[in-house]
Amino acid sequence: MIARAWVIACCGLWLAACTHEAPLPARERAPVVISPSPNGETGPTPPVAGAAAGAPPSLAMPGEWKHHNGEDYDDLFDRMRAGFAFDEVQEPAIDQQLAWYEHNPDYLDRVFQRSQRYMYHIITEVERRGMPTEFALLPVVESAYEPFAYSVSQAAGLWQFIPATGQRFGLKQNWWYDGRRDVIESTRAALDYLQELHDEFNGDWLLAIAAYNVGEAWVERAIAFNQSLGRPTDFWHLNLPAETRAYVPKLLAMKRLMAEPERYGLHFAPIPNEPYFAVMDTDSQIDLKVAAKLAGTSYDELIALNPGYNRWATDPDGPHRMLVPIDNADAYESALQLLEPKDRLPYVVHEVARHETLPMIARRYGTTAAVLEKINDLKGFKVTAGETLKIPEISGTLPEKVEIAAARVDEPQIDSAGHKEREIVYQVRAGETLSSIARRNNMPVSTLARLNDLNSSDSLAKGQRLLLKTSARQHHDEGLATSRRVLYVVRRGDTIFSISRQFQVSVDQLKTWNGINQHHHIRAGKRLVMYVDTNRQQG
Repeated sequence: MIARAWVIACCGLWLAACTHEAPLPARERAPVVISPSPNGETGPTPPVAGAAAGAPPSLAMPGEWKHHNGEDYDDLFDRMRAGFAFDEVQEPAIDQQLAWYEHNPDYLDRVFQRSQRYMYHIITEVERRGMPTEFALLPVVESAYEPFAYSVSQAAGLWQFIPATGQRFGLKQNWWYDGRRDVIESTRAALDYLQELHDEFNGDWLLAIAAYNVGEAWVERAIAFNQSLGRPTDFWHLNLPAETRAYVPKLLAMKRLMAEPERYGLHFAPIPNEPYFAVMDTDSQIDLKVAAKLAGTSYDELIALNPGYNRWATDPDGPHRMLVPIDNADAYESALQLLEPKDRLPYVVHEVARHETLPMIARRYGTTAAVLEKINDLKGFKVTAGETLKIPEISGTLPEKVEIAAARVDEPQIDSAGHKEREIVYQVRAGETLSSIARRNNMPVSTLARLNDLNSSDSLAKGQRLLLKTSARQHHDEGLATSRRVLYVVRRGDTIFSISRQFQVSVDQLKTWNGINQHHHIRAGKRLVMYVDTNRQQG
């Protein structure tokens, strides 16, 4: 039997726009009754208070403090409360944050609903290290327990690592995989970082938490400044950014509220104190939809448990593991042993025909030129007639969260002037020709025709859509300089308005990119193209 690591949890959201979230599957154990999660969530933004006077109690970890036996509790919240170790601090900033949480119980219900997939693992790891279990609440503050959360500073995952800090703590980040979103790896890295900061700041957890948010260098400078003036150097007396001055009180407010929720008129449905998922060895690369079928679980559920993957399959270079619901672990293990190697990652072979380009081939198979370039180890998008390409059999589209994560990784092509290139869909106007459109976009007619499977002499119809490849500089005024092309398959109940809100584009943009007017209706299954601003889009 393959060795397993077990964990419980759920998932959260600090995103300005998000996508379909997998519902927690039914389990044989006692159900957890909490309001269902919405499609998007925004974390609290209560007011920031300045530091109050008075020296607070020390938050150094008591040397004699020992963790309880975690298995003594039926409710994971009770287990977490038993491990609380921070001293109670009376500060107005904490009261302000607490008031926001107290008056937004629906928000907390949704956050804890999502946390059920992950919290058991996090509490178990915190206890194993002898750390205060308040740190199981830090992802509430950081990401609302949403592993696909992104910030404007490019922080990602439950624990919100920026790329450089993630690399510093061993979080792999490449085309296939982002360890900052991996539940197991990001938790390991976050606790490593917090322990390092705890030691650096002489056992003061509040300074460690502040440094986790703003960086240790900033906290060190603030301490040195206060020391030079003979002022106290505890967290409450340091001159730190407003975000950090609110960040630490948010965690302490969450601890106070979760210690006695009934005191504030709140009740949270219990989370079973038992593992939610099993960590299974996959041996090598595998398609995530294939893995979901082997486990007998939904694709969305598997993505929620394995959010670190940027693509439709695992990283060929590892990690070779899959998190599956614990109730499905035995079925997954048995089915994996019977799986033929050729069925792990299905491909078809395509022979390049004369005048074919990589974007043309990609469109034919419903994928992108960047994917084919990566899979076939090509240098640029150049292919030659007679060459054979491996085409991944990607069934359906990726979940929107994964598509946007992939868009953040994909590097755009660079034109001869060093400008980033984008694929742009253009809607033909009355009287326009291939020649006039090519001339306006500074490209040869032959190139425009080849990109669109046309002959240079072909006539165009009003409303026809053409694919252009132009530099970002030309389209900067159109707001496309930081955009990535995303294909979206319309679902039942979708409207142009709901899709535009989800991807943070305008209704007019969506209509223009797809040749839609007031007489056109979108139907389930229709593929829409859009250009998502990856600097603004939040997961």
